[in-house]
Amino acid sequence: MIKRYMYKKFLFILSFAAALNTAQAQTKTVNPRPLTMAEYDKAKTFAIADLDKDSYVKFDNTYILDRYQARKPFFITGDDGLKKRIDLYKLIAKDGMQEIGLLVFYTTEKGRVYEALVPDYTADGKVWDKYFQDIDNINKEEKNYILKLSYILSRELSYQQYKVLNNGKNTSEEEATYGNDICFPGDEEVTMNGGTTKLLKDIKAGDEIITVDPKTKLASAVKVKELTVHDAKNYALTNLVLIAVKNRNTLAGKEIHLSTRVLKATPNHPMRTKEGNLKIGEVKEGQEVLCLNEATGKYDVYTVWKKDEHAGGTQKVYNIVADGGSTFVMNGVMVMQK
Repeated sequence: MIKRYMYKKFLFILSFAAALNTAQAQTKTVNPRPLTMAEYDKAKTFAIADLDKDSYVKFDNTYILDRYQARKPFFITGDDGLKKRIDLYKLIAKDGMQEIGLLVFYTTEKGRVYEALVPDYTADGKVWDKYFQDIDNINKEEKNYILKLSYILSRELSYQQYKVLNNGKNTSEEEATYGNDICFPGDEEVTMNGGTTKLLKDIKAGDEIITVDPKTKLASAVKVKELTVHDAKNYALTNLVLIAVKNRNTLAGKEIHLSTRVLKATPNHPMRTKEGNLKIGEVKEGQEVLCLNEATGKYDVYTVWKKDEHAGGTQKVYNIVADGGSTFVMNGVMVMQK
């Protein structure tokens, strides 16, 4: 489950990635100008009659929507099995042929179309604030909208990503506890014997949880001996976003299946990676870990796509002590007992 704080971070990752691309495009023009708030509001009313056919559309003889690099649409399917469609159009001011934004059309499996307008890099902060709020509102209705859009912009279009996290705060300036406690927040989900999940804070002695053999990837059940609870403090937390992606090109466009997991833990909690056991704070982007595939019941390799660290706020943290087995499954991710 992607948590709300992670969505907020994606707002910034997504926005600055797109802004950089617009900036690169505009280096080819003379005197690039910003997208104004009035233009932002106006462009959000622009509609494409046929996304399959209309690749170059004029509005009021003043603006143009031009399909981005003539690319076909992207069809992206998440863990819920629902297929979404994403079409990208450059917003061009006809006067001077200035590229002033990127208009995104996001079509759901039911045919509803959401529009998002990524401003150009010179846009005023108030325009960016409006954009942040707009995509956050869409995200409330469309699960993982920001994650899917961020993936398309960053990976498929090769946008460089700026790690502007925690609303621009430097986490080193936040007062967080880096103690010896090795644990997880209580709202992480533990995979139980039988395939159900249970919040970590609700785990009790005698509960049966799943442990996985890292070599064979075979799962078995073990009993919980106790749930260790640590006093409420403002713990430092490391957050990992993990993805498994399958792509294929079709005549209609690019089909993408994007499976995601998010895990957070104190930076010193051990994890099993392809390179061996590491503290979660030592795990690097691009490394591989095992995650549960709920559809098949098997354990697949996922790649660490994003990593950040922040102060988690004052809360208790927890850890499972199980009778046998060196691992358990947290938020679908295989982690080690401490």
